[in-house]
Amino acid sequence: MTEQTSTSGATRRQLLSGGAGLGLGVLAASVGSAAAGMATAHAADDEAAEGRSRENFDFGWKFLRDDPDGAEQPTFDDAEWDDVDLPHDWSIEGPLSPDEPSGGPGGWVPTGIGWYRKRFTAPATSEGRRSFVDFDGVYQNSSVWINGEHLGDRPYGYVPFAYDLTPHLVEGENVIAVRVDNSNQPNSRWYSGSGIYRHTWLTTMNEVHVAQWGTWVIIEEASEEAATLQVKTRVENEGQRPVRVTLQTDLVDDDGQTAETVESARTIPHGQDHTFTQQVAVDNPALWSVEDPNMYTVRSTIRTRPGDGEPHGVVDAYDTSIGIRTAEFDADRGLLINGEQVKMNGVNLHHDGGLVGAAVPLRVWERRLEILKEMGCNAIRTGHTPFATEVLDLCDRMGFLIMNELLDEWRAPKPQVDPHGYSAYFDEWYERDVESVVRRDRNHPSVVLWSAGNEVADQSPEGDPDGHLTLRSLNEVFHREDPTRLVTVGCDRMGHERPGAATTDEFIAEMDIIGYNYCDRWHDRAHLYMEVDREAWGDKPMVGSESGNITTNHSIDVENQYKFISTRDYASGDFMWTGVDYLGEAFSPTSRGFSGGVLNLCGFKKPGFYFYQSQWTEEPMVYLYPHWNQNVSEGEIVTVRCYTNCDSVELFLNDKSLGTKGYWHPAVGMIEDYGNYPPERSTPRTTSDLSLVWDVPFEPGTLRAVGRKLDDVAVETEISTTGEPAAIRLSVDLDEIAADRRDVAHLTAEIVDANGLVVPTASNRVSWSVQGAGKYLGADNGNMSDLQQYHVRERDAFQGRLLAIVQSDDEPGTVEVSVSSPGLTPASIEFQVVS
Repeated sequence: MTEQTSTSGATRRQLLSGGAGLGLGVLAASVGSAAAGMATAHAADDEAAEGRSRENFDFGWKFLRDDPDGAEQPTFDDAEWDDVDLPHDWSIEGPLSPDEPSGGPGGWVPTGIGWYRKRFTAPATSEGRRSFVDFDGVYQNSSVWINGEHLGDRPYGYVPFAYDLTPHLVEGENVIAVRVDNSNQPNSRWYSGSGIYRHTWLTTMNEVHVAQWGTWVIIEEASEEAATLQVKTRVENEGQRPVRVTLQTDLVDDDGQTAETVESARTIPHGQDHTFTQQVAVDNPALWSVEDPNMYTVRSTIRTRPGDGEPHGVVDAYDTSIGIRTAEFDADRGLLINGEQVKMNGVNLHHDGGLVGAAVPLRVWERRLEILKEMGCNAIRTGHTPFATEVLDLCDRMGFLIMNELLDEWRAPKPQVDPHGYSAYFDEWYERDVESVVRRDRNHPSVVLWSAGNEVADQSPEGDPDGHLTLRSLNEVFHREDPTRLVTVGCDRMGHERPGAATTDEFIAEMDIIGYNYCDRWHDRAHLYMEVDREAWGDKPMVGSESGNITTNHSIDVENQYKFISTRDYASGDFMWTGVDYLGEAFSPTSRGFSGGVLNLCGFKKPGFYFYQSQWTEEPMVYLYPHWNQNVSEGEIVTVRCYTNCDSVELFLNDKSLGTKGYWHPAVGMIEDYGNYPPERSTPRTTSDLSLVWDVPFEPGTLRAVGRKLDDVAVETEISTTGEPAAIRLSVDLDEIAADRRDVAHLTAEIVDANGLVVPTASNRVSWSVQGAGKYLGADNGNMSDLQQYHVRERDAFQGRLLAIVQSDDEPGTVEVSVSSPGLTPASIEFQVVS
């Protein structure tokens, strides 16, 4: 059975042969939530047979938080169950209680067992069609039935999976039932959520089709002049006879223009599959990078020959979004994107979305990523689980680099979750789970690195003497499914001095790139960091996979580590903990989560945000804190700190200068000739820190900072003592959202004085009202000590602000949101829900 290939397109180049080496970039993706899991179908250009359809399956479910007998049977009476749409997280509905088995790690939320059921009419299909149900994520221990027939179980709550419904579908009404068992607690060191918390899909296709995640695009060579892509497409023939298959692969740019076409043909025996390998060459590609995240589409069209027993023409059409780039980690130069050095200015993120729990609308993620981008962040570590595919789609389009982490536990259990963590089913499931995630995500241009685990006890002998062999087994799966990316582990025991507790040399040797969690913990690593390991492991790339950060209180230790990372080429970057506050990992019943983010749960900026912005961005900025409503006596000294990327800052209190200060980073040395210094050498250097400090005798009024680049004023900012709360100011992040029952708008309420200044100490209780074409999902204030349920209509402000989220209906219209509080002038605002 010979495979025949031909190429055509707007341009032609000699096709290059050869494979991609370890660490060189892959690019392909499924961009947009409609593409999640398998990819999007498109209309064929010619006379086509019935092709692939992919329908969202999120609406019209029934839910019960209980475990009744017989709920898998189609005749079971679920009339009294709740009506819900997916994604759905029942844990976020609360209430919080210190008696909940989830405990502090899980955020004190209810968990338990829940059932979902949905009635639907099977797709109208002809003979030779198959139907699949896809789940993007169910937490956890899911079991699925169709018409009473058990389809399968999946314990890990962060992986996608699918089942073939075809043999069990009947004409008329069908019933799918899902049991979710999150009762074994605690099983997570952070808030997990409970339920079918990611999207579901119903996919119908011909028996000859591209397999799930069946297209894989490897970038063999890429430059501004030319690129060569190796496209592997796995086609399945689930029919009853051999079929002659023609695969046409088109490379389509973002303007919809076809840049190149390749066609191959082969006969595939019945019940078998075949992976086509094609090479596509393109001149002058628009490369993907952090600054310019250009995307393409690889369009796979399958035709079958008349007489083979299949319909004439197109039988499947499958789109895969890709970006063309190379990514390489070099032991001396760090990360190279398209041959250019890129330092990963990274944050760790957990998967929850604050008041929406684990069922996070896409716009919640988009808003958070926009704010992090404003800070200068260009990289994200998915701590410590795979994210939903639509989040990676956003990262592709927005130009983020992803360390895609899969597991928090291997064979050796962690005490916080023992015996209910991933170690309970690691041996049975790790290979399938890694395979599923890598196949789904290996086409994303944003994904540059895999992480097999976080702070696993298996890294040291006291956890598992054979932990290096476990890593070797994991690496075999990663490298088999994706030989183009490196694999790391977030190691928190490098240099540990207790006997048997340190990361072993055997374990380090198995890592492609050494990942350091808190590399400054032990002995001289407190100031030498990863430099300590350069002599022994200088042939391996290194990355700071997790480190401390600045949130509200300043940290000289964080400054010093940043100085080190930013001035060592071999340090590929650093991921600070964490970008956004998150639910769970609470250390007291008086707290619902962990407040170590530079953004709070509402996405409001903390002072630490501006420290990183001062180091990661070039647009002139100055930030002062604390606020100037200080509860101190007049004349008492208040330390005022300034974050800036200007050369110098002059501080004024009520128009009186308090002096000019500045810092250099990196230090300014001579250039070209002895004694010849650049102009920056003449700017003030009053500290070796990365922030500026004044000790100011307090008096009410206005602090004003003037930032200069050389001698020119570049930016000014001020903070003032406010009056008493007088009114509420209401704003919305979007003027229009989609009428799809998924899109959301964020409403920010600010408590202001008579002059319109936000009162930073205000905690007024605010009532929310939503009218029209939207649904109130809840409100939050970012205060971890506020344990109210999110869906209540009244909530106290924290530091003068609150956030509410409103979700669209499925019909166009106007949404009016109003806020009020006793003694304050109320406010209202409108936005549109559009088709």
